[in-house]
Amino acid sequence: MRTPICDRFGIEYPIVAFTPSEHVAAAVSRAGGLGVLGCVRFNDADELDRVLDWMDETTDGRPYGVDIVMPNKVPTEGTAADLSSYIPEEHRAFVERTLTELGVPELPAGDDGAAGVLGWLHSVARAHVEVALSHRISLVANALGSPPQDVIAAAHDRGVQVAALAGRATHARAHVEGGVDIVVAQGYEAGGHTGEIASMVLLPEVVDTVGSDAAVLAAGGIGSGRQIAAALALGAQGVWMGSYWLATTEYLQTHANSATMQQALVAATSADTVRTRIYSGKPARLLRTRWTDAWAQPGAPAPLPMPLQNILVGEAHRRIHASHDPSVVAMPVGQIVGRMNSVRSVAEIMAELVSGFDEAADRVQAARVQPAR
Repeated sequence: MRTPICDRFGIEYPIVAFTPSEHVAAAVSRAGGLGVLGCVRFNDADELDRVLDWMDETTDGRPYGVDIVMPNKVPTEGTAADLSSYIPEEHRAFVERTLTELGVPELPAGDDGAAGVLGWLHSVARAHVEVALSHRISLVANALGSPPQDVIAAAHDRGVQVAALAGRATHARAHVEGGVDIVVAQGYEAGGHTGEIASMVLLPEVVDTVGSDAAVLAAGGIGSGRQIAAALALGAQGVWMGSYWLATTEYLQTHANSATMQQALVAATSADTVRTRIYSGKPARLLRTRWTDAWAQPGAPAPLPMPLQNILVGEAHRRIHASHDPSVVAMPVGQIVGRMNSVRSVAEIMAELVSGFDEAADRVQAARVQPAR
């Protein structure tokens, strides 16, 4: 399982893991893949700096990357208080009423519910980039497409590759023309922000569109070695996996109160997700629960645009997380959740992915038509 992306980053396997957990990211890098730490949870750039110090020390010299949430065009934004004033009172009332109906308690005293909210702002994402480029990262990925040109230039000046997610072939071409090095072709099945075209259709379209101008990673619906083999057969140089790492023991090392979330994911099937704008204001795939169902009921307000929707539901998500009720979990996850049937270590998952790929490659080789003698 070796492709040019392995040589590009100096990794053993073309497996790139997006995760909001530094423990998961470091473990994936140590196991031969490329761990990519999601930065959106960090309101405080100093906290991110401390976490990346830890990553520098615990990845055994292996490469790792970061993922930011930054629109290509710089938006007009104010302070959190300014933005909060744009949220309609009926939306606030709906959220509070829904939490009461779902039996979600208030946050403990001293918790203001703000963690992870400001990380969605463009200005905060820029601070994330500045901090990350002061560390030994190998990749900056952007969940919202191409980063601004000055961000791409700053990364390239430091020898750092830039990746951008694409849900259409036209988006992929635009990324490459803007200087992006790696296109992540993210299919409809994927968790979090995702488009409307399924991976089996999207991936070869993106590969054909970008040609040799950029490397392509496949994202969406990948949780086995067989699926990695399929992605490579369709022309990808590797895979970008996000959801699958949520059900790991290392994830709990970072997010100690996530056992209830993992319980909900392990119990879910591939039919138990929904694509909606209620998480951030942009279409994202979440685990379907009583929380997502409430937003789909007649009379529920339309989600607000990013970043207002995230500011609206930020405290609600923290209350839901603290409630330890799996029936109301608010968590982005892809349709691959149907394969996430137990909580395991990163090392165990990586070993299974590699062995599964080898088995799939052997089956394909055996299926080749042998020439007549």
